[in-house]
Amino acid sequence: MKRTARQPNYMVHRFSPHERETPALMISGLSYHYNNHNALEDVSFEVSLGERLAVVGPNGAGKSTLFKIVAGVIKPGLGSVSVYGHEPTGHICIAYVPQRSQVDWNFPVSVADVVMMGRISKMGPLRWPRHQDWELVHSALQEVSMDHLADSGIGELSGGQQQRVFIARALAQEAELILMDEPLTGLDQATQDDLFHILDALRVRKVTVMVALHDLKIAAERFDRVLLLNRKLVGIGTAGQVLTAPRLQEAYGGHLRLVPTTEGMLVLEDTCCDEGGHSHA
Repeated sequence: MKRTARQPNYMVHRFSPHERETPALMISGLSYHYNNHNALEDVSFEVSLGERLAVVGPNGAGKSTLFKIVAGVIKPGLGSVSVYGHEPTGHICIAYVPQRSQVDWNFPVSVADVVMMGRISKMGPLRWPRHQDWELVHSALQEVSMDHLADSGIGELSGGQQQRVFIARALAQEAELILMDEPLTGLDQATQDDLFHILDALRVRKVTVMVALHDLKIAAERFDRVLLLNRKLVGIGTAGQVLTAPRLQEAYGGHLRLVPTTEGMLVLEDTCCDEGGHSHA
């Protein structure tokens, strides 16, 4: 498909090779403060190659801040972040999918052009896309079943379709670590299932995925491990190890109610958030 519009000029990170036998992500003593507010305090954990990790916690727990630091968008105040053995800014393999509320969906850009943005770091500065770049873009769109909407405006799509496009952008980028901030918000069950089908395919490729979400039931059922965060690391491990009544009370405090049911413990979170209240099984 021919594109004649001039591509924007982006800064390109230097390339750092991946060190063998190192975790995909290693965080040690990470803290971040802004406006006299502690967003993260002494957080330490590791994520293995190809792992799918759910990051859960109340609103204001620091989940988005954590993702932005790992993506290299902001620098940590204290501590260290290592992606395959190097600082995040030394990599072009990290894809960050922000919350939908943080994206200007009215920006006049096509689906294919959004996905092409994932190729910028690979292409280098002041270089126009080549034929093989467009081939990768359309292959990525086909993989998420969005190739038929390549020329549509990004703002014309549904929430689920927009999430697919951002995953396609990560695929075109050839990302090996994908960070997704609240990708399930506003999606119906069928669309969520489609999204996890795509994530299952990424697992086969050994792509490491971290997803911030509110639904504790999905975190328990769909992820290898769960990280429970409330500025400090409350726990990390399997759902059975982490999503216990004492730890949930520690993380959510008075905003959480645990209701026994015949199918297990129902978790009700009373906090208000940007998308409205949430109830989570």
